[in-house]
Amino acid sequence: MFERIAELAIRRSRLVLVVAAVVVVLMGALGAGAFGKLLGGGFDDPASQSSRAREVIDDKFGGETNLVLLVRSADGRVDSGAAEKSGKALVADLKKEKDLANVVSFWDTRSPDLRSEDGREAVVLARVAGKDAELQENAKALIDDYAGTYEDTLTVKAGGSAGVSYEMGPQTTEDLVLAESIAVPLILLLLLAVFGTVVSALLPLAIALIAIVGVFAQLFVVGSVTDVSLFAINLTTALGLGLGVDYALLMISRFREQLAAGASVEDAVRGTMSTAGRTVAFSAATVAAALAALMVFPQYFLRSFGYSGVGVVLIAALATLFVMPALLNVLGHRVDKGRMPWVKPGRTADSGSSVWGRLARTVMRRPALTALPVLAVLLLAASPLLGITFGTADERVLPEGAESRQVSASLRDNFNGNDAAALHVVIDEAVDKAPLASYATKLSALDGVARVETSAGVYAKGRAEATGPGNAALGRDDGQQLNVVSKLTPKSDAAKDLVAKVRSATPPAGTDPLVGGGDAELVDSNDSIGGRLPLAIGLIAVTTFVLLFLFTGSVVQPLRALVLNLISLGATLGVMTWIFQDGNLSGLLGFTAQPMETSMSVLMFCVAFGLSMDYEVFVTSRIKELHELGEDNESAVANGLGHTGRIVSAAAVLLAVSFFAFGTAKISFLQMFGLGSGLAILIDALAVRGVLVPAAMRLLGRSAWYAPRPLRRFHDRFGLSENGPEAAPAPRPVAPHPQERNPSGV
Repeated sequence: MFERIAELAIRRSRLVLVVAAVVVVLMGALGAGAFGKLLGGGFDDPASQSSRAREVIDDKFGGETNLVLLVRSADGRVDSGAAEKSGKALVADLKKEKDLANVVSFWDTRSPDLRSEDGREAVVLARVAGKDAELQENAKALIDDYAGTYEDTLTVKAGGSAGVSYEMGPQTTEDLVLAESIAVPLILLLLLAVFGTVVSALLPLAIALIAIVGVFAQLFVVGSVTDVSLFAINLTTALGLGLGVDYALLMISRFREQLAAGASVEDAVRGTMSTAGRTVAFSAATVAAALAALMVFPQYFLRSFGYSGVGVVLIAALATLFVMPALLNVLGHRVDKGRMPWVKPGRTADSGSSVWGRLARTVMRRPALTALPVLAVLLLAASPLLGITFGTADERVLPEGAESRQVSASLRDNFNGNDAAALHVVIDEAVDKAPLASYATKLSALDGVARVETSAGVYAKGRAEATGPGNAALGRDDGQQLNVVSKLTPKSDAAKDLVAKVRSATPPAGTDPLVGGGDAELVDSNDSIGGRLPLAIGLIAVTTFVLLFLFTGSVVQPLRALVLNLISLGATLGVMTWIFQDGNLSGLLGFTAQPMETSMSVLMFCVAFGLSMDYEVFVTSRIKELHELGEDNESAVANGLGHTGRIVSAAAVLLAVSFFAFGTAKISFLQMFGLGSGLAILIDALAVRGVLVPAAMRLLGRSAWYAPRPLRRFHDRFGLSENGPEAAPAPRPVAPHPQERNPSGV
């Protein structure tokens, strides 16, 4: 197949490039509408109890409160004078809005719980109508209209999930633009440093451009048929840029190596496709397999990264396999045009690196002595995982100056309970007043509960409060809703414990209540992801093992790769826990420490694992090639790393830059994802590939290439061969398999 692609690129180079240009223009036109298809949220399991509770509330009670307006008097209390008059006018205006429902405020209920303890602030609770994109549009219009100053006597700030979504969308776009504006110039400078010529440095950016434009088109298409997270664009753009550069770097390096060995341009293209092209295809398969595991999770936040992540990997690989050989064939020796002043004639970035070769030989002379300190450092870095806790995204991922954060902080600190963070208990059937009151009384007596609001009344500390008949909107002939309001910090261990206590409380006879709300969603999300995580990890491990076996013909190499990858990923996740959960460097990075975001941690694991396999394939392919040409195990490892070490380290730095750029983001879990992914790439490329791989290969010896005889016969027939026509030095006779030279294994 790769030989046919090479011939197509050689014979129809200009046609391939014209078709590619047309496709890019069409993808650009299609991708222009991508942002309009993307959604916030997606962290919840649709089948969970909290999601089912939300559906009942939407169907019978007008929906959960998703908009909280914090209203502050410019002068004096909210229940007197001009502030009182303006507050009532504000509520009257809100009730006229067709896209608002269930508007509840201090001014029409006189509930002291909706007024701050100092009397200067009050809250208006409401439900913005619509779902997904419609809800986002409605919330934006309402917040734009009402947030700010009202009648010169009140200031209004928007919070709740609608307020968070309102601020998170523009912030995500801003973070993306800033990250790319930093990453692209840095990558260009690094490419110039790596290749030493202008033309060869620009070629990877051309592939990256195709990948990024393809990402936007893909997100538009996928977003038109299923829910796709707004944050998918950040990941897939970074992946498109990084993988496009990585794959192009490998292809160009091999092409220049072929030319330097005296091959004609056409033979160099053929040799490049049969070796580096095959590596790119296989590498893309391993990365896509890791990202595909995200599709097993029910949360569309994670699933959308599976859809879009697999797509961007395939787009980057296809652009590399079809467009790059055509470009190389057209350019030929002009690929080295525009040589930088610091580059000596005859010396290219593609020449074998004596530094990496010497490092490999040094490691293999004393494998245990060199590997143990590296392992000790990585295990120390992983140690914070012993205290890791998990949470879900909320307003705290935004900067401290975000209005939705200020609203949440005020509700927590200045009010008797946080209505926006209440648990919602739903009974989807008729309930008499007496058993309802008894149930609410029991719930109100639970530790941490400030009050329980029902249609029958308000209950606190195990008894009814004399605050009126209750909220009639919470009761229907065929159902009841109870709002359990607490003073606990949302998403805390105590708040999660309260969810369990509410769910275990004895309900009215013959009923089966559903418990929803933010803290219930956190509990359900963690349970859902935890339940599917073994399946996702199992799929990644099995597909990785099978693909690496097909590539190497060994059952030991896949096991070695899996173990080393898990060690490097453990170190990465440990460092991220130390930073983002424990709060170290929070002042420098400007985030609020909180439990690790569950979905983003899983996403980072899958992405980092896939990218680690990317470099595993880069290195192993060259080692295997030399081993099959007759070199012994140690020589193949040293020379393989000598040839690929510089490419892998350069590719790792370039890809890491595209992720590290998200360290400038204002949304904390984007910071975590960007810094974590970049760190994982560098740890893998430098510590694992530079030290642990040669140490492991030396300790394994000939057994590194072991496979049972039936599997070897299977690989001989169906496996993926890296060898292809080369213009490099003539191949030496292929040595027999170690087991065939020494069948006894002695």
